[in-house]
Amino acid sequence: MTLKEIIRNIRPVSVTGGTEIEIKGVDIDSRRVAGGHLFVAMKGTQVDGHSFIGKAVEQGAAAVLCEDLPEEMKEGVTYVQVKSTEDAAGEVATQFYGDPSRKLKLVGVTGTNGKTTIATLLYNMFRKLGYRCGLLSTVCNYIEDERIPADHTTPDPVELNRLLARMVEAGCQYAFMECSSHAIAQKRIAGLKFAGGIFTNLTRDHLDYHKTFENYRDAKKAFFDGLPKGAFAITNADDKNGMVMVQNTKATVKTYSTQRMADFRAKILECHFGGMYLEIDGREVGVQFIGKFNVSNLLAVYGAALMLGKKAEDVLVAMSTLHSVSGRLDPVHSPEGYTAIVDYAHTPDALENVLKAIHEVLGGKGKVITVCGAGGNRDKGKRPLMAQEAVRQSDRVIITSDNPRFEEPQAIIDDMLAGLDAKQMKKVVSIVDRKEAIRAACMMAKKGDVILVTGKGHENYQEIKGVKHHFDDKEVLKEIFAEK
Repeated sequence: MTLKEIIRNIRPVSVTGGTEIEIKGVDIDSRRVAGGHLFVAMKGTQVDGHSFIGKAVEQGAAAVLCEDLPEEMKEGVTYVQVKSTEDAAGEVATQFYGDPSRKLKLVGVTGTNGKTTIATLLYNMFRKLGYRCGLLSTVCNYIEDERIPADHTTPDPVELNRLLARMVEAGCQYAFMECSSHAIAQKRIAGLKFAGGIFTNLTRDHLDYHKTFENYRDAKKAFFDGLPKGAFAITNADDKNGMVMVQNTKATVKTYSTQRMADFRAKILECHFGGMYLEIDGREVGVQFIGKFNVSNLLAVYGAALMLGKKAEDVLVAMSTLHSVSGRLDPVHSPEGYTAIVDYAHTPDALENVLKAIHEVLGGKGKVITVCGAGGNRDKGKRPLMAQEAVRQSDRVIITSDNPRFEEPQAIIDDMLAGLDAKQMKKVVSIVDRKEAIRAACMMAKKGDVILVTGKGHENYQEIKGVKHHFDDKEVLKEIFAEK
């Protein structure tokens, strides 16, 4: 494909060099650049890609897309200057990879909690219904059965279009993806055509990046503002921001709720640790999930499937066979008769939902011991709130290390403990070593109790001083059980 074709949907400030040249690849990462590639110099939050233009040219870049022209421009290389490479990158990648999102039915899921669960369940459901599908999620990306590790909730626009193009090549008819607030704000999904979008909920998160809750909310809302006429927008009517999300969308709006009138409704008929019996739009169905928040997640899945033209009866049958997503209310049963549950909950609201779900099943017949921490170099304001929520709904709490990143683990723990008064502190111990914290919880637990280990979920590492060390909560629990 020629450079002229690739840049036809953007408005360059200037073009130095020819545009009839053949482009063999598009890269944001200069390390991937090879002969005949177009290098896109992005001004990231950590690194400015403009400083790697020289390296990209040395490696054979035939063209460079940038905001600031380099002082030295190599003869034979075309330099395309734009006002914002962030705005242009998605359009360029979409063109190069043949506009793959228009050859699929692409559904995006955004919100604070539930994105991974909903996107993954849609992927699993549609495969059970006989369709070829792709998935882009926090846990892992999939093209049918092919597993592709995920580094970010939403990939950069080049990688995103590359994956979507591979899905098209593999014959996929549907693709389901998480759309993080970072990805929306950074225009990573620019140029994509969505068949529909789903809003889960909105609570405090990522304020280290967005600075204010309003900025965070508006980033999510921008996704729905951009949905085209003919798409659908399914929103959570139980969330106070649910209708705010869709107030300016051109898409067909549908609502779901467990509490009020909505297009898609459900209520819990029976609940135990093996699952729930639900009534959805007047039909009964057994599901292998627990917790009211999972009822909301399943309603979003149900609604999206119907909006994609599937029959309610077929959807409910498929839903009854679905399992929980890895690291989301993921149980590990001990030989001593207590249950350990691993969950990704890393916000106060997520912690509240998971603990509520556990209490709904326990019914006061066992104690809850919670092991939790908070990630380093992230929103510090939620740390004391998480500790307060853990203490409010637990009999004992062990505050420990999560992913400290470049912060000192004890400093993060101290931030969490600062939110607790003297009475609350009587329930709490702090153990910096995460494995020892989990071991301590196991020593406290008795038959019929539940240990909740939160924060890492599906992750199999701890990030310390820029290095990822292998650590898997489920593996640690099974190892401790085996010792006994």
